[in-house]
Parts: sequence; C-alpha cells; structure tokens
Amino acid sequence: MVSAGGPSIFKSGIGCGACYEVKCSTNSACSGNPVTVVITDECPGCVSESVHFDLSGTSIGAMAKSGLADLLRNAGILQVQYKKVDCKYPGTTIAFHVDPGSDPNYFATLIEYTNGDGDLASVDLKQALDTDGWQPMQQSWGAVWKLDSAGSTLLPPFSLRLTSLDSRKTIVATAVIPAGWEPGKTYRSVVNFNP
Repeated sequence: MVSAGGPSIFKSGIGCGACYEVKCSTNSACSGNPVTVVITDECPGCVSESVHFDLSGTSIGAMAKSGLADLLRNAGILQVQYKKVDCKYPGTTIAFHVDPGSDPNYFATLIEYTNGDGDLASVDLKQALDTDGWQPMQQSWGAVWKLDSAGSTLLPPFSLRLTSLDSRKTIVATAVIPAGWEPGKTYRSVVNFNP
C-alpha cells in the first residue's frame, strides 16, 4: 500500500521508501484498523498541514469497515493517527531498477524493497577492479540515486553500499549491477536490512 507525503514526510525525497502505520478513527466508516503504507511520492500542494498523507484508494479502502470502502474513499480529508514503522518485505531482497537514461558515463537507479528504515541516508558505488574506491551517489529524486562520471566511462560490475537514514545501518550489494547491464532493467541483490 502506498502514499504520497507532504513536505515533512517526503523530506525533499529522502523520506521516499519510509513506512508508516496509518489509521483513521473519526469517520463512521473507519474500522480503526491500521494499514502500513510506503511513501512513494510527494504530495504537491500539501503544505497547509504540518503532516499530510495522500493515501492511495486501496490504502483508504483497507481502513474501512466491511462494505464501506467506497464511502470512506469519497469522504475527502480524513483525520488520521500515524507512526513511522519498520518496512517489512518478507523474503524479498533489495532491487535496483536502472534508470532508462543511464549510459556508460551516467548511472542512476531506483532502489526498491528496502527493509527496516526504508529511507536511505546515502548510497555509494564501487566500480570493478576498485578495491577501496567508493564514490558517493547523489539523490536524484525520491528513491533514485545517480552518479555522473563527468565524461569518464564507468566500469561494471558495480557494487552498491546503502546506509539507512535513521538507524545508520550499512549493507553492501556486491557486484549487483553486472557487466553488460542495460538501462530499464531491474537487478536483484541477495541482501536486505533486517527489519
């Protein structure tokens, strides 16, 4: 289940991937049962409240009493209670979707299914044959991180080092992007944070 977040939740993109438990209780159609949502986008124009969730229709429907999902989806603004929780993708490893605009001199990837904090403080890339040289990537937008090599060719395979935002845990997806990688393809790691 997904949600866009207002500025205090989306945090200029750093909050993308974080998970929140959200429940409504003031509408008569609310079941009082929480749903867990992952922040996937920014809610433009949602700056009037200090905290704002623009929940998907599926997420809203899941908070409703049986048979009242449409009524709750059509209610407009709902008062909610929320708390940040660990993201949990049981049996799933982190995936790296290579941005379609990537080429031998520019690499960008969407990082998905990150357990634990969900949001990342930093991502570093190590090229083939480089034993110590981690290069910091820049956050491009949301959960997309990029590295522009300023005209020099990047040498795959690439290893990616991820550091979580709140807990500051670090894991390495070794050689996760293979030689011969292709823009638009998704590559699965064999690692994930412990939730």
